[in-house]
Amino acid sequence: MRVFVTGASGWVGSAVVPELIGAGHQVLGLARSDSSAAAVAAMGAEPVRGDLYDLDALRAGAADCDGVVHLAFIHDFARFEASIRADARAIETLADALEGSGKPLVVTAGTPVAPGRVATEHDAPVPGSLGEGRDANAKAALAAAARGLRPSVVRLPRTVHGAGDAGFVARLVATARDKGVSGYVGDGSSRWPAVHVRDTARLYRLALEHAPAGSVLHAVADEGVPVRDIAAAIGRHLDLPTGSAPAEDFGFLGGILAVDQPASSAATRALLDWRPVQPGLVADLDEGHYFA
Repeated sequence: MRVFVTGASGWVGSAVVPELIGAGHQVLGLARSDSSAAAVAAMGAEPVRGDLYDLDALRAGAADCDGVVHLAFIHDFARFEASIRADARAIETLADALEGSGKPLVVTAGTPVAPGRVATEHDAPVPGSLGEGRDANAKAALAAAARGLRPSVVRLPRTVHGAGDAGFVARLVATARDKGVSGYVGDGSSRWPAVHVRDTARLYRLALEHAPAGSVLHAVADEGVPVRDIAAAIGRHLDLPTGSAPAEDFGFLGGILAVDQPASSAATRALLDWRPVQPGLVADLDEGHYFA
């Protein structure tokens, strides 16, 4: 299969592209800069210059391939609504290019919060939450099944971890170094779902190859790791005390740390026989690469 991947040189994309190539697929990777194009080519994929605002490049890439994995997103929290709109236009353009073909379109969203319980693939984000806009874009993609393509959505948890991760866990490590304490918000009992990036890549491949139209999939290995356990692991490696800290110490992450947000992937595992095999979040922290 020839696959068009947006966000091919990003954190998740840099695992998805080798996973697809290793399974015998050819990959066309969207690249917004010379350095991104070089990274895509180094992975063995064919770079295509463009970004999420280049609708002609998106349309041409999708039309030239047998399926699409849409990973790119503009992570500008200061202009988040603009990022959501750009994502919506990109998904609409990709779906238009695949209309009537029966080809797969795999898009990306986040696992939702289900107050008081573990979120499942059947849950929607809480109205007004940060994930609501991106989930609405994913729902629009799923609705495109009526136009003759095979859409599915992979929901990512708060942490997609592994060597090279520069996301939320890396920010917690940096904050601990800066503050001299590895902190958490409140009593630290709020839970984060997590998954290793290589397990995530395999789920995207399975979704592309096998997911029925309309599938909602959760890339979740650790259903919910208490944030105090994350802080404790960071504290051990940095030889720092661990304790409760004001939410403002963590910037925008403070609000996220305070929310209990476990998520299940039971339905995903049953549907696609996906089994995470890489280290869990705390075990991955204990491998030491976040502190090198």
